[in-house]
Amino acid sequence: MKAHHLLLQLNTWANRFHLPHFGVYSENRPLTFFINKKQFSTGPSTFNKDKPHCNVGTIGHIDHGKTTLSAALTTILARKATDKSNRTLAMSYEDIDRAPDERARGITINACHVNFETSKRTYAHTDCPGHIDYIKNMICGANQMDAAILVVAATDGQMPQTREHLMLAKQIGIEHIVVYINKVDLVDKETVELVELELRELLNSYGFDDESTPFVTGSAKCALEGEQPEIGEASILKLCDVLDSYVPDPVRDIDGTLLIPLEQAFSVPGRGTVAVGTIERGILHKGQHIELLGHGRSMRTIATDVQIFKKSVPKAVAGENVGVLLRGVKPEYIERGMVLAEKDTVTQGDTFEAQIYVLKSSEGGRHQAITNKYMHQTFCGFWSLNSCLLLDDSQKMIMPGDTSTVKLFLRKPMVAKQGQRFSMREQKRTTVTGVITGQLESVGEKFQGFNYTPVNRTSYLTEKQQKKERQ
Repeated sequence: MKAHHLLLQLNTWANRFHLPHFGVYSENRPLTFFINKKQFSTGPSTFNKDKPHCNVGTIGHIDHGKTTLSAALTTILARKATDKSNRTLAMSYEDIDRAPDERARGITINACHVNFETSKRTYAHTDCPGHIDYIKNMICGANQMDAAILVVAATDGQMPQTREHLMLAKQIGIEHIVVYINKVDLVDKETVELVELELRELLNSYGFDDESTPFVTGSAKCALEGEQPEIGEASILKLCDVLDSYVPDPVRDIDGTLLIPLEQAFSVPGRGTVAVGTIERGILHKGQHIELLGHGRSMRTIATDVQIFKKSVPKAVAGENVGVLLRGVKPEYIERGMVLAEKDTVTQGDTFEAQIYVLKSSEGGRHQAITNKYMHQTFCGFWSLNSCLLLDDSQKMIMPGDTSTVKLFLRKPMVAKQGQRFSMREQKRTTVTGVITGQLESVGEKFQGFNYTPVNRTSYLTEKQQKKERQ
């Protein structure tokens, strides 16, 4: 039997009986598992945190070069790295858009996380989809960002998703925008200047400071292919300098109680279920007892391992994107929008008080007023599900352009905090934006085709766990 196969079997037995793992396959690289193109390490390789950390990402219209720019950032910085401790890993376009559907259609569908490092900071970079059909993945990715890189092709200028992504970024609470005008190798200088003027007006219309917003012009494709370095590699290095200087160090709530909104989960053979998310507040320690809740479910578990970009760490703090190995949890039990938290520190509910604003048609919203029991898909943080707006008896309707206080009734109980922003979308357009002002007792109303029937929790447990609960 080969050495790495033997170690795989030994570590499988160690995990089953909760024993320490038996080491790594080589001196420099730990034994790793691959599942659905994701990697989760079983070895003790560590992740050094000697620089400030920041979460950024690319937003913008489809085919404007967001994924190409993400690949160029990692490729150029990995090539320029002189410090042996630099953790930037070069990733190609195919490594980022790795799902079969993404490769077949040539578009980004799922938000992808990569990391790169400059001389001043480490960055977790989220490549968001630009297609309107996958706007919920863009919203989920943008909720993790401290700053956004708006990518606009000089050949097209501002487009529908450019405007919508800016509007959503403002609603989510992103304050710092850096604009990268891409594909300048295909147009003349006057066209680039005209695109910049139009974008500054657009930024101003959505409440961003257009005068202080930095603009970088270049070609991500040239940078990735090593052509025309004056607009290729030079523009990537300039973009990194702008991120270091323009975006301030984020203030993290490290002293608060632990809260991790989850983005996805996958299974690692021989180890268990890994939940992926960005820590919103607090500190997560390896071996910590935590609670998993959301979508009307709750379960207590243990974080048996914590990893940051495939490197095991003894603890992770607010602002870091982590993979958490959970004991005794099936991957199908976890849905996007659930949270990991310290035991008995957060609650989930289905009724909240909210202050809303109905967007006018000129803002991309509705022509008609909304009435009581207005039901549509709601996006709030990492979760999205159907919800219903319940108006007061004194209110018959809310006209576009008006604000009002309403009850937000969710199809499933979820975790939502005071001050959290949300948006409601109808037929691929945002119609209502609002902020949660408090949690209320459940209204307990039944609407045909709306209410959710909870699934029996034991159906998600293993046979051993079910037997233990019956005893």
